[in-house]
Amino acid sequence: MREPLRGLFVTGTNTGIGKTRVTTMIVQQMLRDGVHVGAYKPVCSGCEPGPNGEDIWSDIVRLSEAVGHRYPDDLICPQRFRAALAPPDAARLEGKTVDRELLRSGIWNWEDKVEIVLVEGVGGWRSPIAEGETVADLATDFQLPVLLVAGLELGGINHALLTLESIARRGLVVAGVVLNHHRADGPADVAAATAAGIRDNATASVLATIPHEPHGRLTPVREFDTVDWRSLCGHVNSEAGTRTSAAVEQCADDRDVRL
Repeated sequence: MREPLRGLFVTGTNTGIGKTRVTTMIVQQMLRDGVHVGAYKPVCSGCEPGPNGEDIWSDIVRLSEAVGHRYPDDLICPQRFRAALAPPDAARLEGKTVDRELLRSGIWNWEDKVEIVLVEGVGGWRSPIAEGETVADLATDFQLPVLLVAGLELGGINHALLTLESIARRGLVVAGVVLNHHRADGPADVAAATAAGIRDNATASVLATIPHEPHGRLTPVREFDTVDWRSLCGHVNSEAGTRTSAAVEQCADDRDVRL
């Protein structure tokens, strides 16, 4: 009998903070360890023109490269919009809406292909992902452990601690924190103070700190590679993607009231 699908939800303290980089690094390490792993980004917005005029979403390209181009883009990211805005706003410009059910049901297309799927959110933890819904709502429905990618920048301590607090209030397990030098021009003293502040005050373990690298490069990081990422994964909530849109909307509204 096949084991239930397991995974890890990767979120960040902000957009452009390094979620895709961290996700691809984990995927590549798992593949080296012989784990059958996939990468799922429920929705993506913001594309660039390709050499032949085609639309290219860089996050999807990098995730596809990480899994060795074994799976089609529609499996990795079933909903894509052109404008570099929050998904519901980008969709609206195209006369469309983000399909809430597909955000959830899309993960089950991986069930017969891999044992673990890395789910990468969009923007930050409370960024809009569909009309009236944030990344936090989707993560709560999946019930996966959450990995937080935190940027080493001024204000980063506050962003990280508030995000961790919000994750805990959802009743979710925090797998840990990865600190990322995501800015090439970030002052070293600010980065060092931010890292120390997060380590000293966070309610979750800091698993690794990764240095800044030019876009797309993935040089191995010893501290990162010693983490047993597989052990941090949990089972995907079997009810995710099985409810009606009305039920999903009511659940999201109820959470907003509690918060």
